[in-house]
Amino acid sequence: MTDQFNEECAVFGVFGSQEAHLLTALGLHALQHRGQEATGMVSFDGASFKHHRGTGHVGENFSAGSRTLNDLSGHVAIGHNRYSTTGLSEQRNIQPFLTEMAFGSFGIAHNGNLTNASRLRDSLVETGSLFQSTTDTEIFIHLVARSHQDNPLDRLAEALKQVTGAYALLCVMDDMLVGVRDPHGIRPLILGKVGDAYVLASETCALDIIGASYIRDIDAGEMVSISKDGIESRRIAPEEPSRFCIFEYIYFARPDSILEGRSVYQARKDIGAQLAAESPADADLIIPVPDSGVPAAIGFAQAANLPFELGIIRNHYVGRTFIQPTQEGRQSGVMLKHNANSEIIAGKNIVLVDDSIVRGTTSRKIVNMMRDAGANKVHMRIASPPTTNPCYYGVDTPDRDKLMAAQLGIDEMCAAIGADSLAFISIDGLYRAMGLTGRNHQQPEFCDACFTGDYPLANMADQFTQPRT
Repeated sequence: MTDQFNEECAVFGVFGSQEAHLLTALGLHALQHRGQEATGMVSFDGASFKHHRGTGHVGENFSAGSRTLNDLSGHVAIGHNRYSTTGLSEQRNIQPFLTEMAFGSFGIAHNGNLTNASRLRDSLVETGSLFQSTTDTEIFIHLVARSHQDNPLDRLAEALKQVTGAYALLCVMDDMLVGVRDPHGIRPLILGKVGDAYVLASETCALDIIGASYIRDIDAGEMVSISKDGIESRRIAPEEPSRFCIFEYIYFARPDSILEGRSVYQARKDIGAQLAAESPADADLIIPVPDSGVPAAIGFAQAANLPFELGIIRNHYVGRTFIQPTQEGRQSGVMLKHNANSEIIAGKNIVLVDDSIVRGTTSRKIVNMMRDAGANKVHMRIASPPTTNPCYYGVDTPDRDKLMAAQLGIDEMCAAIGADSLAFISIDGLYRAMGLTGRNHQQPEFCDACFTGDYPLANMADQFTQPRT
């Protein structure tokens, strides 16, 4: 029942370094923000495959010098950080998966969601497949196993023709690293190089931590295979218009990443500036809701020529297992993460800038916190359009009846959170902030279905029948 969009997943892989396992651990650490539930790694040293999966953060599983990490040594490795969008939070669902095929061992890590997962799973079970997990990722394994193609890459390509949805895949097989991106390019995947080794990762911030250089984004519908012979590329589907997830720029990606040629930090600042132009407020201070609201608030403050202040201080040391011993503590959970900087708030008219409103419960608590700190007026500005639809492509969002903007109008939302005014950036304004003239309603450049209901794959509500857990 969290009041925010939860992270998706992260993938990271290396081919051609004798420290592939160490580089992968570092890459996963840089991508920790994309999934904090569990992590895992598969490696290959030329003779044998090795595997470790565990719950918790990367540092809890792959600490420097640990036997667990040292035992994963090899020249190729793939890793995964998990936040579950399908499949229960169990050990058996932690990726990467490793299995034996007719052609040898096969490891796979997946960020995304298959929209025809339930249908495919039912068909596979009816014809004899035995599933070991409850995730949609395992479907890829069964489809590859059933393929009659001789070449492992042809087997994977044939399997991908049967799935629909969003995916960024990393596979290790037949002494090669393979990366694949879905035909609409909804989920990110980038290619880099460190020394003589090649890297595939969800974001460029994972290249920076290991000193790798960025080469390019993997294209929508592209499969790249990396081996001792170099890199080969093939298309796995007819070319489709790219529909990259726009929420990567609003919230998910780390601000220091560059995705699809755009700086995430600059995109957020530009969104804030556009928001200020569309919905100014009579205020003394601009205050971000940390941490994801910070770049947008900077852009808003600069465009509005108003002071930017850290009026909310975030406690970064609230762990997943933090104990709240009383009912009162549970009810005031927002205070565990945020506290008002009362000295700069008292007597001021303020603008709170946040990335989104999901259920509205956190927004209401933040507004109340500002009033308790002595704010005169509290205006709220949101750096995304109203979220009215769930995501079916690998982001854990509530069902539509739990989304505040799907149930209430803007004025009603404003009253519900207790703000003096509330405004969201417009959908066309969001596209203008991304350097476009507005949203092309016939052929949008991004996946923005959580705001518009315009899913890249038609009839989403009918196609997605597997419960999101």
